[in-house]
Amino acid sequence: MSSENAGQESEPVWDVVVIGAGPAGASAAYAAAVAGRRVLLLEKAELPRYKTCGGGIIGPSRDSLPPGFELPLRDRVHAVTFSMDGRLTRTRRSRFMLFGLINRPEFDQRLVDAALDVGAQVRTGATVSRVEQHGPAVPDRRTVAVVLGDGETVLARAVVGADGSASRIGAHVGVKLDQVDLGLEAEIPVPPTVAEDWAGRVLIDWGPIPGSYGWVFPKGDTLTVGVIAARGDGAGTKRYLETFIARLGLAGFEPSISSGHLTRCRADDSPLSRGRVLVCGDAAGLLEPWTREGISFALRSGRLAGEWAVRIAEAQDAVDARRLALNYAYAIKAGLGVEMGVGRRMLKVFERRPGLVHAAITSLRPAWHVFAEITRGQTSLAEIVRTSGLARRALTAMDRSER
Repeated sequence: MSSENAGQESEPVWDVVVIGAGPAGASAAYAAAVAGRRVLLLEKAELPRYKTCGGGIIGPSRDSLPPGFELPLRDRVHAVTFSMDGRLTRTRRSRFMLFGLINRPEFDQRLVDAALDVGAQVRTGATVSRVEQHGPAVPDRRTVAVVLGDGETVLARAVVGADGSASRIGAHVGVKLDQVDLGLEAEIPVPPTVAEDWAGRVLIDWGPIPGSYGWVFPKGDTLTVGVIAARGDGAGTKRYLETFIARLGLAGFEPSISSGHLTRCRADDSPLSRGRVLVCGDAAGLLEPWTREGISFALRSGRLAGEWAVRIAEAQDAVDARRLALNYAYAIKAGLGVEMGVGRRMLKVFERRPGLVHAAITSLRPAWHVFAEITRGQTSLAEIVRTSGLARRALTAMDRSER
């Protein structure tokens, strides 16, 4: 679809304009459109487009999808092989599916289609240069001007920024970050004999750089192989990926795509709104700090942003809009924010004691069961810490031991 075939509306102001058509943006557009509002979803690329992402769909992601949504699964994972920089390898298996694997172009397109099905309109090839809430482009205080790269202005009662980790809307809101990581990934086509060996099983390798890990996610005739580590040692991260691929015996296969991406985690005191503009997903720095899992955070925050944008669009003055935006921020912090807090604590432990984490998951049945339950969406790290005195005391003890 292109900007030429997007529906042209005679009315000058949209209820909600969403910027970015990834999982967060598509979810926000769906939530606002299913409530009966006039919604425009803007995307700078043409769809479908590639996105650097492992493509793992865990339970919380599955549970946040629109009703009736059919996941375009490339594989169903029942086993996980863990290793410590290629050593101490052990595979754990589950009778139940742990999570599913998707290709992001297919997945993102289906999410956009779901938003279209409930009435949202989509414009691709639309690069947003900035948003304005004051000035000559804004006809009244209830309106936000979304200025496109070609100078066109789109007006809205509320705006949701879901334009990725290098978000211009996040900059407008004033999003602050306290963790930035570099992910490198290769899509490697493999012959059937190799693909068969990986079917239904993923590999997670705790890496040589503090806080780093690598993964192999099978997707039919292609393996998604990647690594992630704190930004600042790009050469070391690249060496880790090259060594990782060679150790797996995959160096002889030519990647169809090699890519890199920065993931960014918000600071605890980072804003999530400014006036009638909300941010969600990567644009808000919302992802799990330890695993850097972002799809479920994008889907959940996008849905909340779309629901609260509907209310903000109806606000009659700035005071009411601010109150509603603060309610959105509270909903994010009470759910995803708590999960991020526990994830930060786990990352600190993992950075210093990766062997402890590896030994627990591979050798202790309760720890493996917790891992499996989290991936299936039956619980979360935050819920375990909240409800289990033992887990809470263990995490606190590890926190103190690292001070």
